[in-house]
Amino acid sequence: MLNVIDLRGRTPSTSELRRALPRGGTDVNAVLPTVAPIVDAVRDRGAAAALEYGQQFDAVTPASVRVPAEVIQGAVDTLDPEVRTALEEAIARVRSVHAEQKPASHTTTLADGATVTEVFLPIDRVGLYVPGGKAVYPSSVIMNVVPAQEAGCTSLVVASPPQADHDGWPHPTILAACALLGVDEVWAVGGAQAVALLAYGDDEAGLDPVDIVTGPGNIFVTAAKRLVQGVVGIDAEAGPSEIAILADATADPVYLAYDLISQAEHDDLAASVLITDSPELAETVDREIDARYTVTRNADRVAGALSGRQSGIVLVDDLEQGIATADAYAAEHLEIHTDNAREVAERIRHAGAIFVGAYSPVPLGDYAAGSNHVLPTSGTARFSAGLSTHTFLRPVNLIEYDRVALKEIGRHVIALADAEDLPAHGESIRARFESMPTDDASREA
Repeated sequence: MLNVIDLRGRTPSTSELRRALPRGGTDVNAVLPTVAPIVDAVRDRGAAAALEYGQQFDAVTPASVRVPAEVIQGAVDTLDPEVRTALEEAIARVRSVHAEQKPASHTTTLADGATVTEVFLPIDRVGLYVPGGKAVYPSSVIMNVVPAQEAGCTSLVVASPPQADHDGWPHPTILAACALLGVDEVWAVGGAQAVALLAYGDDEAGLDPVDIVTGPGNIFVTAAKRLVQGVVGIDAEAGPSEIAILADATADPVYLAYDLISQAEHDDLAASVLITDSPELAETVDREIDARYTVTRNADRVAGALSGRQSGIVLVDDLEQGIATADAYAAEHLEIHTDNAREVAERIRHAGAIFVGAYSPVPLGDYAAGSNHVLPTSGTARFSAGLSTHTFLRPVNLIEYDRVALKEIGRHVIALADAEDLPAHGESIRARFESMPTDDASREA
């Protein structure tokens, strides 16, 4: 079922690897002309425009953008107890990990009376997008909300698409997750119009704009995030989900087959890639996939993803080439199924998250490992990080010098200001230690 790319017998360069590896085509630029009018309309007309687009695209209009408190509470009251317990455990684990991510303030003393202190300030108001198309994602509520809370953000709004099957409100499990996390502001709006409404708000409707928009979504959501960037911050431009597995002959082919299938279940455009130096393992995994994927409820979606150009098996000469190939691919999720898996994992430079060994599969990270599942896709893990507590913090320097310390460094500041032909910069320093001439004084002279 999976396409095979054979890299054995040669040492491709990094650029050759990037061209050779399976990768889907998601051209955000192609949908910008479609999305820009939506963003503009919501900017100009606020919630009314957002609701109109919701009716046009999803054939549903909620009674209000903001979900009433009693609807959110009702979702908790009717939540399956087993699901509630699972959500609470996932919240606890994710909170434990993200609480420890918050950096401590620190002060650097450069001389007597000369200090620079770095503090970390939370973003004031955050907009957290939770998709609701082909699946229900209460896990995305957790992954967005918890790091924002641990950063110290006090104003949070979750936006999620209205559902015709649920009286025009977001899915009850989404609302229940919000309630369990203490989020009482939820907007029943999805797609590009949700991102625009988060960015611009609507004063008449009592919907305050946010300072940053985070969370995954389809290509239209991604395009909207690109268009509002600068008005607000964004976390990343997320593409379809992807998994790469680096494996040798010691790996269990059944485990690999199920892990590749599980990510293909997300979307027809999802990518599942196996990198191995064992042709026998590759053949066995492909057979296991073919024998097993049909039993899953989303078999058609899985088949579309696994047979697409974004998925495949990559054969390499040895583990060294496998590591280089994994780094060139820079997967959103990278599993390591090799001998000495932890040692291999620590050699990886480019991945959104690395799952080590046979008992750390990606679905664990999707829900309850404690790590975050909002991760960089499409090779952007080479320069981007996943969602974390850091996403919602801004490092700010507090510069504090006394008179003696400023005088000590002042001559260097003046010299550099003169070198850049910005003499007023130097005069700002000199004015603190000498009487500076005024325009009147220069005319009298």
